Parts: sequence; structure tokens; C-alpha cells
Amino acid sequence: MNAGRKALLALAVPVLLVAGWWLATAGSASFFWPPLGQILTAFADTWFSARFVTDVLPSLGRLLAGYLGAVVLGVALGTAIGSSRTLRGLLEPVLEFFRAIPSPVLVPILMLFAGIGDGMKILVIVSGCVWPVLLNTVEGVRALDEVLGDTARSYRMRRRSRLIHLVLPGAGPQIAAGARQALSIGIILMVISEMFAASNGLGFTIIQFQRSFAIPQMWSGIILLGLVGIALSMAFRAVEARLLRWYTGLRTAQREG
Repeated sequence: MNAGRKALLALAVPVLLVAGWWLATAGSASFFWPPLGQILTAFADTWFSARFVTDVLPSLGRLLAGYLGAVVLGVALGTAIGSSRTLRGLLEPVLEFFRAIPSPVLVPILMLFAGIGDGMKILVIVSGCVWPVLLNTVEGVRALDEVLGDTARSYRMRRRSRLIHLVLPGAGPQIAAGARQALSIGIILMVISEMFAASNGLGFTIIQFQRSFAIPQMWSGIILLGLVGIALSMAFRAVEARLLRWYTGLRTAQREG
């Protein structure tokens, strides 16, 4: 399948959904379900303005900080836990306990310790995004080929070299799977964290629109969140393809073989 046909197939469903939405709301007189044309007009007026700097960029900054912090923490802890059977046995019950606690429930507690500033919002994102990265890293490290590990020890590879050249690359596909899940969780938590004691951000602004009955603007914020999700997903795929070239090349060779 050539690139042009792939692009057409990828755009087909979004185009059909937008066309269906446009037709379904073209004559709408509902206050809460305005025509799509009215929403798009509100989108341009609302977000192609100073709000992009005052609301969108701060939200993206907090999301990036929390997400990267969760990835670093999850990979570090997951590698340590996955490499040690004793450590895994000690920490597994504790990890399962904290993993079962929904991150939004922690918002009031984090507000007590971290205040109502950006630190609290970043911690909320970290608290939810870290789990898929950590657990996938643990499973990826545990699934490494024991023969490769024995060979590395036989050649007396240093621990750092073994980590960089064997453990992390071998667990890379599962780490990437966890990081991909964490990205969608991070967007959700970014919005939730901005609904509590905030003064800017996408979540704060959408709630303000809803409370003031600015319904087209509210819908425009929801559309913007979807577009942000698509852009971040595409960026993630580009980074993943670059970092896991050996893995994608191996899978392609196996399929063709």
C-alpha cells in the first residue's frame, strides 16, 4: 500500500465524522448543541488569540513536565524492580495498592502538600502516568532473554554497559507501549488538575465557558483537546520510530520472510 493511499484511508473516517456532525447540526436550534459552523467560528476567535499563550502553552508545559517526569521515574524504578526478584517480591503488594488508587482522588491531598500552583498539577500528571510506564518496564526487563544476560556476565560487561546496550534496548518495545498509554492518561489528568483551584489552562478555561454558558466556546475547547491529542500522538510515533528502528526493521523482515 503506497503512502498516498494510506493517507487517504487515515483521513477518511475523520472527514466522514466532521461531515456527519456538520449535517446533523446544520439546522440545530438547541442551545447546548449549536451548529458546527458556529463552533468553528468560536474556535478561531477563542484560540487564535492571547488565550493560546495564557492557557494553551501553560497546559502543554505542565503536561510535558509531568509526562517526562513519569517516564524517567517509571523506567528507573521499573528497571530496578524488574532486575531484582527480591525487590519485586517486596514491592509488588505496595505497587498494586497505589496503582489501584485513581489519580484524581489524590488531587485534594496533593493540594495540601504542594499548594495550588503548577507543582501540584505536575504531580497529579506524574502520579497517573508513572504506572503504565513502570509496569511495562518491569515486564519488559523480566522478559529479556536469559542467554543474553548470561553472555553479558560471561564477558564481564559492566553494569552500566549492560543497562545501556542490553536491558533498555531489549525492554524498549514494552517501555514504548507503556509510554504511549501514559500519554493519553496525561492529557486527561492535565485537564482534571486544572479544574481545581486554577487560574489558567485548558481545563480551567473549558469549565469557565461551561459555567458561563458559552457553549460554542466550550465545544471549541473540547475540539482543541482532541487536536492536541492527535498532534502529541504523531510526535510520539515519530520519536518511537526513531528510537526503535531496530525493532520495527526486525518485525518488517519477519513479516516479509
